[in-house]
Amino acid sequence: MEDKGLIVLAAGGTGGHLFPAEALGHELKARGYRVHLVTDSRAERFAGKFPADEIHVVPSATIGSKNPIALVKALLKLWSGMRAARSLFAKIKPLAVIGFGGYPTVPPLLASTTMKIPSLIHEQNAVMGRANKMLASRVQAIAGGFLPEGQGAYAAKTVVTGNPVRPGVISAATQDYVASGGNDPFNLVVFGGSQGAQFFSSAIPSAICLLEDQYRQRLKVTQQARAEDLEAVNKNYDKLGLAADVSPFFGDMPQRIAHANLVISRSGASTVSELAVIGRPAVLVPYPHALDHDQAANAAALKAEGGAEVIAQSHLSPEKLAKILRQAMDDPAKLADTARAAKATGKPDAAQRLADLVEGIAAGQPVGAFKEGPNA
Repeated sequence: MEDKGLIVLAAGGTGGHLFPAEALGHELKARGYRVHLVTDSRAERFAGKFPADEIHVVPSATIGSKNPIALVKALLKLWSGMRAARSLFAKIKPLAVIGFGGYPTVPPLLASTTMKIPSLIHEQNAVMGRANKMLASRVQAIAGGFLPEGQGAYAAKTVVTGNPVRPGVISAATQDYVASGGNDPFNLVVFGGSQGAQFFSSAIPSAICLLEDQYRQRLKVTQQARAEDLEAVNKNYDKLGLAADVSPFFGDMPQRIAHANLVISRSGASTVSELAVIGRPAVLVPYPHALDHDQAANAAALKAEGGAEVIAQSHLSPEKLAKILRQAMDDPAKLADTARAAKATGKPDAAQRLADLVEGIAAGQPVGAFKEGPNA
């Protein structure tokens, strides 16, 4: 295949930032581009599956402290990261640099914009994160997962592409939702993302304990739990005589979601996007300590289309959760309707849409060309 050149992806070292970058990387490689990843040291645990020809770690820091000394140190580290990125880009000469949020994207995007390299940021959430806010005025285009295209200070250069999802999610999306009625097994999938699984570790078993036998005997639970909570969660399920698969991480989570009759989860951007693409009914519990309340905004976007129920963690008692489970298990038709509504909002072609925009920006095309027609 013809070598079309190099695209640099910059992403913070958490799954929420790296998964969409990974999906775009696969699409760009399929189109004949070389892909490099610029990130921080946290990304090493994800690097095995990332389709990058090379991975570069540049210095970065979070600007969050009010301590003047800590702030100066953070700014100096960002400055040194920008200088390192400028040196790197002068050597490898990328066609474009794409940022996916998180402070590790700030040095490379500051470098690319000061070097006049075509640059774009992708915002996964319905509310723009702090790092992307710092960069929004400098880049040629902003791709949005849930950002409203026609609103805000940067509406003219915002294109809603959706959030790219991993190949495993696209594969899982081919499976139709199968309702569970009568005495059929009911697959409940529970996960909390990189933050917040601790709440579910106590809340879910406590709610199931309140269920009558006729409900409890149907349940098959897949639950993500922190390593330090595993023993306690498994003991609770053993006491209940329940079939449960509990682990800190599931490498086949898209398939587990596909087999779910109901999902209970946090509402990070990647989670909501994957639930929509696969098309599964969910009870979303936004992480209450999320910066900018982005999880609440993501959840509201799916709820507005009938694709999920949203409940604040402060309102989710074991009794409330048990009632939700009873109602869900008693009304498979409603769950099937919710699954269809969720799937209708999904954008399985988000990686292709974003890759089209990247190619356009690299070629100097105006952003407006991507706001209408089949790639809008």
